[in-house]
Amino acid sequence: MRFQSFPLALAATGLCVSLAGQAQTPPPSNPLDAVPENMPFDVPYGAPISLDRAQAAIAAAVAEAKKHNWKLNVAVVDSGANLVAFQRMDGAQLASIAISEHKARAAASFRRETRAAEDGIQQKQNYYMLTLDGVIASRGGIPLIEGGKLIGAIGCSGGAGSQDEVACKAGAAIVK
Repeated sequence: MRFQSFPLALAATGLCVSLAGQAQTPPPSNPLDAVPENMPFDVPYGAPISLDRAQAAIAAAVAEAKKHNWKLNVAVVDSGANLVAFQRMDGAQLASIAISEHKARAAASFRRETRAAEDGIQQKQNYYMLTLDGVIASRGGIPLIEGGKLIGAIGCSGGAGSQDEVACKAGAAIVK
């Protein structure tokens, strides 16, 4: 009996030593604790985009969508995230009207592509982003930058996020 309990006691001792080793290892550092040297996405606000320029950005996004037979809703907001222009392509889903506006507003408000929120949540597991008002974690919202200043943003919705993003980039390219 004595010899039968010896392996059990030895295993228990090994487990305790193993657990003690784990307790002494410091936990991995939280990447959110890093303090950047500069402000991220520190794009200054510029004069609001004009209606003519907003419509030109929408026309470019719609032209890109038509090349691929995508049916999208496209919204452009100014630097204060106020709607300037909107177009719904024939057959674009109705729910995407509000989503395209939301993407444009989020891109202007947070001064970054909405893809940053998508990546932050899905790839980096920064779930705190879900608690921020106005966030939309879906690509297809792109800030419109002119002369280094934010003048508005464009948002597209109705397709897959990657399709929305391609059309938005075409619209944003007109402004640059």
